[in-house]
Amino acid sequence: MPVHAQAASATPRPRGGIVGILKLAFSNFLAAVLLFLTAGTIRWVWGWVYLALVFAVVGFYSRTLLTLHPDLIVERQRPPAGAKAWDRPLVAIVAVVGPVALLVLAGLDRRLGLSSPVATGWHVAGLAMVAAGGAITNWAIVHNRFFSGLVRIQHERGHVVVSSGPYATVRHPGYSGAILHTLGTALALGSWWSLAIAVPVVVAICVRTALEDRTLRAELEGYEEYALRVRSRLVPGLW
Repeated sequence: MPVHAQAASATPRPRGGIVGILKLAFSNFLAAVLLFLTAGTIRWVWGWVYLALVFAVVGFYSRTLLTLHPDLIVERQRPPAGAKAWDRPLVAIVAVVGPVALLVLAGLDRRLGLSSPVATGWHVAGLAMVAAGGAITNWAIVHNRFFSGLVRIQHERGHVVVSSGPYATVRHPGYSGAILHTLGTALALGSWWSLAIAVPVVVAICVRTALEDRTLRAELEGYEEYALRVRSRLVPGLW
């Protein structure tokens, strides 16, 4: 969750940080295996290009956590105290069920030829969206050491509002990046059918954004004033 906080001074790398990164790498490896298993072939150029881009984004993300916010790796592995009950089903949709279903349907689409052929331009546009989404999310993480996995106010970690980096333009840039990544995945893999999964996931992200924003305005000191300065939640000038 893009919980807003001032970047703190460097903290010692906690035990378990490397383990957390290895778990992340393994989960992405499993996603790659799932994609090609459902596709029924490894001879899929756009699939390899997409995965190479995703691993590059994850690599930058992992490096950022290890060098800037190593304690966040451990925090994201534990079910945090004070997390909002309504957030857990949304996390399941946005972070697990939705992405897995999207990859499965894209792979089956490749195997069965469900979609009409997708022009190269659409593939490239999708890859550009995935890259942009990853860049925005990683930019947000650089500025926000409280980028937690569940919505909560992290009192024990000195929670304060931040307005630097992408937070100077939108209040929830991590979700903006996630939306670009989700829609871009369907296009990059050339699957019109997988948009049937991507669109509901985007809707769930928007719902989570609205609920998180309401929580922060009610419970995080200074956030209401910040929201009056930075009017947009996800898209500048739109919402």
